[in-house]
Amino acid sequence: MAAAKPLKIAFLHPDLGIGGAERLVVDAALAAQQKGHQVIMYTSHHDPSHCFEETRDGTLPVKVIGDALPRNVFGRFFILCSILRQLQLSVWLLFRCPETYDVLFMDQLSACVPLLKWGTTSRILFYCHFPDKLLATRGSRLKNAYRYVFDKLEEWTTDASDTIVVNSDFTRQTFQRSFPSIKQAPNVLYPPINFAAYDRTVDPSDPSVQILASPKRTLLSINRFERKKNVSLALLAFAELKRVNMISPDTFSQYRLVIAGGYDRRVKENVEYLEELDRLATHELQLKTARLFPDTTHRPDDDVQVVFLCSFNDMQRTALLRDAQVLLYTPTNEHFGITPVEGMYSSIPVMATNTGGPLETIKDKETGLLLPPDVRQWADGLHGFISGEYDGAAMGRNGRALVQRKFTLDAFGNQLNAILDDMIADARTAPRHPYTRHAIIAATGIFVALLAVALYFSR
Repeated sequence: MAAAKPLKIAFLHPDLGIGGAERLVVDAALAAQQKGHQVIMYTSHHDPSHCFEETRDGTLPVKVIGDALPRNVFGRFFILCSILRQLQLSVWLLFRCPETYDVLFMDQLSACVPLLKWGTTSRILFYCHFPDKLLATRGSRLKNAYRYVFDKLEEWTTDASDTIVVNSDFTRQTFQRSFPSIKQAPNVLYPPINFAAYDRTVDPSDPSVQILASPKRTLLSINRFERKKNVSLALLAFAELKRVNMISPDTFSQYRLVIAGGYDRRVKENVEYLEELDRLATHELQLKTARLFPDTTHRPDDDVQVVFLCSFNDMQRTALLRDAQVLLYTPTNEHFGITPVEGMYSSIPVMATNTGGPLETIKDKETGLLLPPDVRQWADGLHGFISGEYDGAAMGRNGRALVQRKFTLDAFGNQLNAILDDMIADARTAPRHPYTRHAIIAATGIFVALLAVALYFSR
């Protein structure tokens, strides 16, 4: 379904690295591009060695603005620094492109929505992956007060968007509970996957693929190296197979667990969590491990039982998904989770917690298993696939068929087009948000102060 007319769309994303949010915004840009729209991606950080291929090979044009500003100050003030970086990008757009784009597609960070709404002629679509206020860590009264300001800012600035979109019914319900003052009901737009990216031929001579080769069968976990992803559940469940003799030592020796995910040395939590997982595996669970980084050139020993793949390219991802026996998706109350969809399209059964977004993507005992986040129950699930109690091949076929019906890039593009058409139609007939004038007055004071800090750091 084509839009009423081709549009110029700018996608604004804080950091074009490797993760579910990044995959979504890249696929959204691809879908819009395939529907005939002119797209460009703006970001505050883009590392060609740590990004999705489409943002590196010229498929999607990328412009970086704001990377000179720090990501944190002495390991603190991450949200403030993120806003400052977005502010620099937004001010650049205000001066260089105030009337260039029909639509600004924003996600993750809404702080500059009122400023861009006031200073440009663009309509603004905000894609909420999950309320940031629910992801932030809290503790002291000072930290709570600090977060209170930004929580309110998030609610107010998100409400200034012309259209709000979320990634699942679970997120929509959470969004409405978290932001009671926002009266517009978000649209649900399920993330798609680009089938072509997963159907590409894997080159076995590629060095990045060769280092993944192993005589063992692969159990696979894909998640960023963050504590909230609860990757330790997969590690503990795998070790439980051996600890309580659920399978024989000989059978256990035929399997390995590959823990793959986005990893950025600049992110303290990524570094710390990798260390914690490796320590858990080696010291407590007595498993032999290996770490693979983008610059690693040697293949792990054949007897390695746990491989930590710290960031991966598209060919490595496809190779792992084709080789894996089971995909383990460990987060609890994940807002959507594109990884289970990737696994099902790759014809492998998926194990996930019976919470959040996976309840909308996985059919229990048809395309995988939905289980409480309990180590023994996950070990039982793994045992069921290894022993043949569950027909993993049949679940894989069911999963692929489900994804082909429900999560295509074309279907996503059609729904996105319908949302864009409605936005443009509203732009012709509907006035701006009723409190825009007051919002601009408040925003001016806030952003002048933030700009002063941004200019100080950019000296």
